[in-house]
Amino acid sequence: MELRMRPRNEGYQRPQTYEVTTSSRAQIMSYRDYLGNTIDHFNIPAEHTKLTVTMTALVEMSPMLHLPDAIDPNAWQIIDRLIAQGDYWEMIHPSQFAKPTDLLVQLANEFELQRRDDPLTLLRELNSQLHQTIAYVKDKTKVDSPIDAALKTREGVCQDYAHIMIALVRRLGIPSRYVSGYLFHRDEDDSAEGSSHAWVEALLPELGWVGFDPTNNVMARERHIRVAIGRDYADVPPTRGVYKGDVETELAVAVKVRQVEDPAPEEDLLEPLFQTMLVDPEEREDRADHQQQQQQQ
Repeated sequence: MELRMRPRNEGYQRPQTYEVTTSSRAQIMSYRDYLGNTIDHFNIPAEHTKLTVTMTALVEMSPMLHLPDAIDPNAWQIIDRLIAQGDYWEMIHPSQFAKPTDLLVQLANEFELQRRDDPLTLLRELNSQLHQTIAYVKDKTKVDSPIDAALKTREGVCQDYAHIMIALVRRLGIPSRYVSGYLFHRDEDDSAEGSSHAWVEALLPELGWVGFDPTNNVMARERHIRVAIGRDYADVPPTRGVYKGDVETELAVAVKVRQVEDPAPEEDLLEPLFQTMLVDPEEREDRADHQQQQQQQ
């Protein structure tokens, strides 16, 4: 099994401690992929009926630099030069979950989405438009749902908001990427507390990668803890693996984010972040099934 749960160490975000444990003892190996995401990998060859993975981390979040209300309108030409000179192919072209569809084109026409003003102003507006147009409904879609599932009903979860915005931003010729992580919630947030979160980053001149959270209609700032980046969700699932056995599975997920001034009770820190229950273990066959993945809400 692979885990992408370790907070990234970069910029304003500095993990101070990190620990991952499994209910069945396993040797955990760590490595980084080409995007700098840390992946923890382990095997449990012995027969088992329950697997619990618990991750705890203490992350220092420094104040981010002030973000201007707008940037120079000439930034459109600078973006084009950046793309011509740099290696942004993967973040500018369609990907598995962030690709054009007829419904996406209809939404772009509805928003009258085209290059105008300056890129930052336009993306702020798009962030708000998506928040107002699509209703947040927990568990409305699945991890492998295409963007049309949310576009048809105008309902979805943070993963859908992120994929739709990425596909629209790439249509504008702006490199954009999917960010998986955790959010320190406030009462005014629409996204569900207790799950991992997803948002979008777009490459803008002089500002670098700027975060947008259309689910909550905010910019991704100090409350957003970055874990992994990729073209879309397919690159950064929190868990990915296989198991053998003719079984049914039940997945339980819990995510808690607190400030250090409000530490969690020890028993809360030990609640499972990922859990799968293997039912009817005596009826196993030698076949491999894909392990369920945690859905980002």
